[in-house]
Amino acid sequence: MLKRVAAALLLATAMPVMAQGPAPAPASTAPAAPPKLIVAISVDQFSADLFSEYRQYYAGGLKRLTEGAVFPRGYQSHAATETCPGHSTILTGSRPSRTGIVANNWIDLGTARADKTVYCAEDESQPGSSSDNYVASPMHLKVPTLGGRMKLANPATRVVSIAGKDRAAIMMGGPTADQVWWLGGPQGYVSYKGIATPPLVAKVNEAMAQRLAQANPGFELPQQCLSKDFAVRAGDRSVGTGRFAREAGDFKAFRVSPEQDAMTLAFAAAAIESMDLGKQAQTDIISVGLSATDYIGHSYGTEGTESCIQVTRLDQELGAFFDRLDKDGIDYAVVLTADHGGHDLPERHRMNAMPMESRVDAALTPKALNATIAQKVGMPGRTLIWADGAAGDLYFDRGLSAAERTKVEATTLKLLRAHPQVQAVFTKAEIAATPSPTGRPENWSLIQEARASFYPERSGDLLVLLKPNIMSIPERAVMGAVATHGSPWDMDRRVPILFWRKGMRHFEQPLGVETVDILPSLAALIDLPVPQGEIDGRCLDLIAGDGDSCDRR
Repeated sequence: MLKRVAAALLLATAMPVMAQGPAPAPASTAPAAPPKLIVAISVDQFSADLFSEYRQYYAGGLKRLTEGAVFPRGYQSHAATETCPGHSTILTGSRPSRTGIVANNWIDLGTARADKTVYCAEDESQPGSSSDNYVASPMHLKVPTLGGRMKLANPATRVVSIAGKDRAAIMMGGPTADQVWWLGGPQGYVSYKGIATPPLVAKVNEAMAQRLAQANPGFELPQQCLSKDFAVRAGDRSVGTGRFAREAGDFKAFRVSPEQDAMTLAFAAAAIESMDLGKQAQTDIISVGLSATDYIGHSYGTEGTESCIQVTRLDQELGAFFDRLDKDGIDYAVVLTADHGGHDLPERHRMNAMPMESRVDAALTPKALNATIAQKVGMPGRTLIWADGAAGDLYFDRGLSAAERTKVEATTLKLLRAHPQVQAVFTKAEIAATPSPTGRPENWSLIQEARASFYPERSGDLLVLLKPNIMSIPERAVMGAVATHGSPWDMDRRVPILFWRKGMRHFEQPLGVETVDILPSLAALIDLPVPQGEIDGRCLDLIAGDGDSCDRR
């Protein structure tokens, strides 16, 4: 078996990876029996805008998924549209207000270590750790995943999670997953501390090493990308014309390219084959986190040749992945979505009819803001404010007296609310007093979005939300990342949600739904009861016309 898997890995990761077949025509009736395998795919930073922009060109895996149940107006409905919170919603049915994952990083001024920043997927109690040099852990996730619920109902269920990022694999797999692997560096895929590398993963890493040792001359530019081929200057970087050429052994370039997703999908296909997932009596689940779109979006923006090539390659790689599952005869159901959307760099927006786009004022960055507030309240040189960036949660020093705290908060609120780039600032008390939102997510107010992200023990004392045309990376910080996400606006909240299974009748629902609706929708397919009071999502009926996939009677 391993020899066959190794051969398939080398074939799947050879240069170039072009294998794909025509998407099978959908049948007219949905299968009645539960699928034997659930495949949950997250494409990091695959916004609804990016999905729709290239939809007419899909010919592989994304084309197949558009022939199932299509929800083009999905929402990561919360305000903190970052990778970790987004992945925590996909297979838990719960918003960050339940999952506890309020951001990629939050501040814990009560932690014993000198570094007060806590990474969402770490165990900060480990000796000598920091938020940059951490021990990966699922301990901060406060709710079970779909795989965890499936395993509780039937211990024979196998739960596997594979991703390009640790936080994607961990948040979708959950604490009870059988296998959790992520791309750790040039050495390949790694897991939690103390987990031995099994033969399959050793083979995957060997195949990756061989792939990395070959130079990549770059990808050809598809016809649909020609109009995007012009240079844009952002800080000290020029972007917009890349082809992902890579020297042999350059892992950084490998990671920020379509090659990364090709390797992750090859690993996932090998895991399904070697573990016989979906071939036993119970239903198994594998989650796959494809991270390259996010790395590319940050490094080059969401437009330009780089993003266009990435989406084209993603479509091809997904097609090859589904073809492998088809050949194995597995009855599988797929859901594909994203952890958040993304926003292109202001410099290109200004070239393309959006002159109002700009970068955040450096005065709003934590260090500068703290210095200004400390001077205004008569405490120069003191650290009064803690934050992870120019927007999002802001924390006040715990050593302040009640009178000092009142003065610092009032001064900070006055300054921020008067700033022309700030849309809103909410206090912790204001957010806590807001009921959890209901109804369609496109109709929520900003404070309702903030409430969906709010977890009292981890959220900040203030929440700062920038205006929609402001990129939260300041001019002077444009060195590595040229663009980002994390805002409460639709460009970052809206993501596609696509369900597919052989035999499904196609339909499209353009009204807003949430990523938290994925868990109850999949649970209904496998007759898994999930008490409504334990989650925020609702079951989506995936049967076009008569019938209701949510009706478990």
